[in-house]
Amino acid sequence: MKILAFDIGGTNIKYALCDEKFNLTDRHTVPTDAQKGGQELVQKIIRIIEGYENIDRIAISTAGQVDSENGIVVYSTDNIPYYTGMMVKKIIENKTGIPTFVENDVNAFALGEARFGAGKEHSDFLCLTYGTGIGGAMFLDNKLYKGSTSSAGEFGHMITHAGGKQCTCGGEGCYECYASARALIEAVNKANSTNLDAFQIFEKENFSKPEIRSVIDKWIDEMIIGLINIIYIFNPPLIVLGGGIMNEDYVIDLIDRKIYNLLMDNFKNVNIVRSKLKSDSALLGVAYEAAQL
Repeated sequence: MKILAFDIGGTNIKYALCDEKFNLTDRHTVPTDAQKGGQELVQKIIRIIEGYENIDRIAISTAGQVDSENGIVVYSTDNIPYYTGMMVKKIIENKTGIPTFVENDVNAFALGEARFGAGKEHSDFLCLTYGTGIGGAMFLDNKLYKGSTSSAGEFGHMITHAGGKQCTCGGEGCYECYASARALIEAVNKANSTNLDAFQIFEKENFSKPEIRSVIDKWIDEMIIGLINIIYIFNPPLIVLGGGIMNEDYVIDLIDRKIYNLLMDNFKNVNIVRSKLKSDSALLGVAYEAAQL
């Protein structure tokens, strides 16, 4: 079986071919151009698909709340305008004739970790990914918990600062306004009159500056606030963290050093780890599900 798998984020689209043994090859990354809206985004995916031959399945991981049974984006913030209500599965299948599976990106991340990664030996675990926003997923009793409207796991929109910063969801003080990778970038550049991206922030010449390190440490404290809330609600045995920013050892090490001193004793059994699959989690998660169609 030949599967073409996509991972659509707010900034980039990653895609790759996946075989029946779930090996990924022919990897590519292109800009999402999210500001052009959902319709143009889906057309971009179709143009990429049309560049391939003999594809058996299409697998799509995407930002937004997704009804995976019908392949519909049930809600999207303004990170991707006019994406809410987009019937992604129907549009792609009608155009290409190829069976298509669509899932929320963090749910896809959790599926990948459950089948092939850090959650493989666990029937229950939570996932959070830190990027343009913060996404969440709950893998409970060996399956995704999706809620009554396929929208569960919006950890990024927990209110951690009442009356705080305006969020793209329309609320104020959401967790992702303070603890996402985008929040870190904005805070560092505002405090230091720089124009650094997430990777440059952690380069030695920048990371060694006390004024930048101070902003990073405060940002990690914001991450910890949200994680503690989630741990107290779910009492999970495992939390898997994803997003490119989690590849930085300093981030996961400081979370590990601080969080257990802040938790009540009977919650300290939780294991907080990075994704084993890194950027491949969502691709492999949707590819696995597409193979079952």
